[in-house]
Amino acid sequence: MPYGDVSVDHDPPGYPQRWESDVLLVDGATVRVRPIRPDDADRIVAFHNRQSPESIYLRFFSARPRLSPRDVERFTQVDYVDRMAFVAVLGDDLIGVARYDRDPDTGAAEVAFITDDFHHGRGLATLLLEYLAAAAREQGLTRFTATTLPQNRKMLGVFKQAGFEVSTRFSDGVIEVRLGIEETSEAQAAIEDRERRAEARSVARLLSPRSVAVIGAGRQRGGLGHEAFRNVLAGGFAGPAYPVNPSAPYVLSVRTHPTIGDIPDEIDLAVIAVPAPEVLAVVEQCVDKGVQSLVIISAGFAETGEEGAELQRRIVELARGNGMRLVGPNCMGVINTAPIVSLRATFAPVAPPAGGVAFLSQSGTLGTAILENMADLGLGVSSFLSLGNKADVSLNDLLQFWEQDERSDAVLLYLESFGNLRKFSRIARRVGRAKPIVSVTSSGARLDRADALGLPADATLDALLAQAGVIRVSTLNALFDVTRVLVSQPLPQGRRVAIVSNSTGPARLAGDACRGAGLEAAQLATHTQEAIAAAVPIATHTASPLDLTHEAGPSEYEASLRHVLADDGVDAVIAIFAPPLLARTEEVARAIAAAADRSHKPVIAIVLGADTRRGSIAADLAVPVFAFPEEAARALGRVAQYRAWLAEQDGVLPQLAGIDAERAVALVHDELSATSPGAPRPLDSSVAAELVGTYGIEVLESRVVATADEAVAAARTLGYPVVLKATGMERLQKTESGGLAVDLHRDDEVRQSYDRMVEALGDAMHPALVQAMAPPGVDVAVRVVQRAAVGAVISIGVGGVVVDQVGFDSLRFLPLTDIDADNLVGASRLGGLIPAGSPERVHLADLLLRLAQLAETVPQLADLRLNPVIVSATGAAVTDVQVELAHWTGDEPHVRRLDDDL
Repeated sequence: MPYGDVSVDHDPPGYPQRWESDVLLVDGATVRVRPIRPDDADRIVAFHNRQSPESIYLRFFSARPRLSPRDVERFTQVDYVDRMAFVAVLGDDLIGVARYDRDPDTGAAEVAFITDDFHHGRGLATLLLEYLAAAAREQGLTRFTATTLPQNRKMLGVFKQAGFEVSTRFSDGVIEVRLGIEETSEAQAAIEDRERRAEARSVARLLSPRSVAVIGAGRQRGGLGHEAFRNVLAGGFAGPAYPVNPSAPYVLSVRTHPTIGDIPDEIDLAVIAVPAPEVLAVVEQCVDKGVQSLVIISAGFAETGEEGAELQRRIVELARGNGMRLVGPNCMGVINTAPIVSLRATFAPVAPPAGGVAFLSQSGTLGTAILENMADLGLGVSSFLSLGNKADVSLNDLLQFWEQDERSDAVLLYLESFGNLRKFSRIARRVGRAKPIVSVTSSGARLDRADALGLPADATLDALLAQAGVIRVSTLNALFDVTRVLVSQPLPQGRRVAIVSNSTGPARLAGDACRGAGLEAAQLATHTQEAIAAAVPIATHTASPLDLTHEAGPSEYEASLRHVLADDGVDAVIAIFAPPLLARTEEVARAIAAAADRSHKPVIAIVLGADTRRGSIAADLAVPVFAFPEEAARALGRVAQYRAWLAEQDGVLPQLAGIDAERAVALVHDELSATSPGAPRPLDSSVAAELVGTYGIEVLESRVVATADEAVAAARTLGYPVVLKATGMERLQKTESGGLAVDLHRDDEVRQSYDRMVEALGDAMHPALVQAMAPPGVDVAVRVVQRAAVGAVISIGVGGVVVDQVGFDSLRFLPLTDIDADNLVGASRLGGLIPAGSPERVHLADLLLRLAQLAETVPQLADLRLNPVIVSATGAAVTDVQVELAHWTGDEPHVRRLDDDL
């Protein structure tokens, strides 16, 4: 009887479907990881039969050529709690198994795994161990044990590479292993490093194929498949390229094949340009052929509606389930200008020069236009991808690749939507430390699932990009301008700009533009001015802006610029040349470039009305040349802003005193245990105060009262002065009719205010609240919003009723460093009220850091509001706190899964 007779039409009882994931292996290929099921019986038998006797002996400590029916039943039927197993599946083949069995006596679990001999070295065992550990932690397990033979060095290596704490002991001819599986920073870092390398490798495979097939390559010009194949040939692809067309014997004088399966050689990359209804069958043929990567140019998928979206989902599932990555569908293609590859797998009629700019575009039309303009400006491309519907390969994957790609010096993005914000923020922040990222995004750019935060989309996007160090621009011209400065000039060390010109008017315009871009006018030192006066006698003004007059030629520009660049008070230079009647424009431009050569400070040239396209003198110089001052100043301002961000990356996550994380977690667990999943849980004010108190945040002491006598008694207990609040009003104003009486110093004041407020407000005063009066200070409102699929955001604004009228005006994504906290205040309206370095700023930043760390400790904290917080030189006094909890519906945060990118 075949073991396959054990079958199910649905998931077995208790089957945790949320653990099903597509994951990348170390070689960049995909694999499906899921919990084992009873219907895996035939698969596990076939898997066992494929393994070598040595592998079986290392797993079972004995020769076991066949699995008995009892073995198969025990291996495939688990309860997913005390007995758990994960399998790795490629196509319909099981290629790895890992399991744990809880020991009721020790509270630990014994772990064992085996991977297919053919797939050794791909990171399967480490991957499955990650999943097992995460599942075990959910069941309260903190430790694995294992017994292995001394010669099983690979298994011991897997334990050590996982990043967990490992201890071993040799006894009776075997090695006993103890493995701590807590989520330590070391384990998390190891998981993220494996994820980074796997995602980078998957993109490298896609961009560096050894062979290409274009499926749907027709004979007529203008067809997408024809143009894609023409460009592969014209681009000088370094390997064999095959057109696939069942209806034509030749395309562009190259013999065709009816299907990809008919090609006698191996194919690494398939470019698909057939009608949408035929794509699924073509992908199935690619699976049979063993293709590594797909680029689907065809349209007619998720962009057309639900039916197209379902077809797209099935294609992605088929590709990922069989080890393939996919770009598109509905995309323009990919380009890699590396000489050893020379891949132009796109229908776009443009051949960008090789260079150091990596470029991603979600729009094919705009992608083509941007590539054409980059070519005109002499900006070389290292690689280009048009993602289209972003069904599989994502922005995060590409950033991981470009970070380690030695040919890419800067990254350009045109995106209409962002996917996994939590992951993007982490990756972009790391990549941006090594390579600048410039993004042109409109105010309508979509933040997938970010609407759950309930915050303005554009402000959220601004905060996300600024905090990650991404240089955001709003126009394509600005994208080109900033990029030209970044790739040709060193970064400025500050914002002080010296202006050298031969005309007063353009110099003044440049100065105004610099101030508008957040730059400062440099003050030239006396010795610099004296040196310029001696070297350039015609100069009429030797301070910045330096006026060389219309008589200045190449030698005057070069001499004065060398002196200016040597001044310690200068961070960057803008050199302006307004061509007079008898202009020596080319000589002056070359003199500016010569002065800038080998300088560690950026120099930007402005030649009024200059042609900056490829082939002009402007495009051929080593310094960027602009036609007008405004665009040059804006570009330099963005670059200086990026340099300032780099200087802030030394921020730390401070160790704060007075934190009881265990108490916070326990309190939230107790509160949520009384509610069903999906139902939000607003906390009582006393519980909310206790929760923030676990992180050292004290709410001003208060008493609930029901009569004037109780109010007076409470005021005496708390100590005068006090405030009296109507708890039945949603928004309080600092008047009795507004539900708030402040600065009450005597019994009679409390009694009279209470009586007047009862008469005016009625039921809103039942009950009322008496609270200690905060010292005078600045009213601040703080909010933390957290959603599983997006992440957590902390925002601040002016407190009291003002925040209801104008909203929160500064926000940051978590995690929050000390520098982030200070910048959060500085970027808000509060920045002018609470100066940098003041005691008030220190107290408010400390409060923000505590709230941020509380949110990261308690992912169930869905919404937290403090309003108002009275910030003074003595501290930050919290007068009111509102907290709403939600059951955490996200997946295990530190398990690798491709779905996280989408």
